[in-house]
Amino acid sequence: MHPALSVIFLTTLIGAGQGLFLALYTGQVYALANLLPAQGAGFYVGGSLIALALLVGGLIASFFHLGRPERAWRAATRWRTSWLSREVLVLPLVMALVAAYGLAHYLGWTAPLFSLAGTLPITPTLIIGLFGTLAVFALFLCTAMIYAAVPFLEEWHSPLTVANFTLFGIASGFLLAAGYSAWLGNQLVAFFGTWGVIATLLALVTRLGALARNRSLARGKGRKSTVQSAIGVRHSAVVQKAQGATGGSFNTREFFHGRSPGTLKVLRNLFLLLVFVLPVALVALGYVLESATLPLAAFAVQYLGLLIERWYFFAEATHPQNLYYSGVS
Repeated sequence: MHPALSVIFLTTLIGAGQGLFLALYTGQVYALANLLPAQGAGFYVGGSLIALALLVGGLIASFFHLGRPERAWRAATRWRTSWLSREVLVLPLVMALVAAYGLAHYLGWTAPLFSLAGTLPITPTLIIGLFGTLAVFALFLCTAMIYAAVPFLEEWHSPLTVANFTLFGIASGFLLAAGYSAWLGNQLVAFFGTWGVIATLLALVTRLGALARNRSLARGKGRKSTVQSAIGVRHSAVVQKAQGATGGSFNTREFFHGRSPGTLKVLRNLFLLLVFVLPVALVALGYVLESATLPLAAFAVQYLGLLIERWYFFAEATHPQNLYYSGVS
């Protein structure tokens, strides 16, 4: 497939925003249970604003993928059958709940309404955060299923796609929370950084699993789409002698990335380094040096790697029409 920069920025920005909100809410739950130092309202207000900015940035990026942006509202009309329509509906809900969460902290709605099991005080911000958490995971599912639900793009058609989208968002969000905490100089850097590293390592396992699965598909093992199915001929030996056209077309440009296997290999190794190896090393070094900048650097490096990873995710998918035009692709 041909990667679209607008969709790459959409999925990575909203993923980081979702992950940051989850980090903030997790930190609040731990603090209310007296497992972490409590933070002032400014911490949650500032973090919510950053998360909201990332979500809005992703939404703005999505409009550059539309041929007729004024008709974008129509994307929400097929919510019964379309994961894209569901994403269009859930994303504004997440944005509203993140904004409400930050506003509730700003207004000081932190007095306990009641206690759970006599130990966890339930506050209005905690309730809003719970609904926000549910909406965030629903958005992870909707975004990932846009791709995982397409059966003829076999590289995407796997539960690993949902796992990767979710874990990448959580990892980048928690690393951003660690950088935000380090910049403010509070005591939550190690908590957020440790969970960010755990999520990164879990994402490494699922992404390597997806890479191994897709390598098997590239070798023809278990692939359902073949040259025979692409052209509707069942003969066991089919050899294409020509593309069938004297030049390129919309199909050959839109559904193929145009890069060599060598380039794809370089990008794959690069995103493995930037998404997994360097962030973990920077977080560990940040712990040792008690640095206020290395956790932020870990997030920045990982986000750059996620842009490359998401480009590779789209490029790796083989559209059946590329088998038909195999003279080009």
